[in-house]
Amino acid sequence: MDNFCCFNSVSQVGGRSSCSSGKGRSHQSPVKYGFRLVKGKANHPMEDYHVSKFVHFQGRELGLFAIYDGHLGDSVPSYLQKHLFPNILKDEEFWTDTNRSISKAYERTDQAILSHNPDLGRGGSTAVTAILIDGQKLWIANVGDSRAVLSKRGKAIQMTTDHEPNTERGSIENRGGFVSNMPVNRLEKPHQEFLWEV
Repeated sequence: MDNFCCFNSVSQVGGRSSCSSGKGRSHQSPVKYGFRLVKGKANHPMEDYHVSKFVHFQGRELGLFAIYDGHLGDSVPSYLQKHLFPNILKDEEFWTDTNRSISKAYERTDQAILSHNPDLGRGGSTAVTAILIDGQKLWIANVGDSRAVLSKRGKAIQMTTDHEPNTERGSIENRGGFVSNMPVNRLEKPHQEFLWEV
């Protein structure tokens, strides 16, 4: 699965940069993509990683797209960039129950992050992933406030709902969780998954 480990979104200047952009297209459909990452005004290095590429996998074309927005360091988003898509694609149910496969992979990756806690530090990350299968079916999942946006005939369509702990406090507490301002390096189960017919 190493061929799914995509590239760091930033230029190699000490491993980090202030911005990056790019674009590409499918080889089988009219689908195009573009991205632009810009470092915010905070006084720390860029902590965001992304995946933007089309690959061939088991005789099909997959568009793999993701944003991992790091908090308190880049070790967790870097880990996600290397491991989340491979965890999704190696799941035996990927072709038969894609929704379940994505959900399980988010959970497995979260457990792996927790087990590597001393190595990864105390930071964390949001995640939004999109998988386009043969230019026909689009699966999107997100955790946190990273957002997926689709452009259709030049019109931006927000595809995900931001997850904000303070606005979801009641739901979180009703499920036995808690809201804290202390950072944690968790990638929890995606709150939403969508199937869009393109």
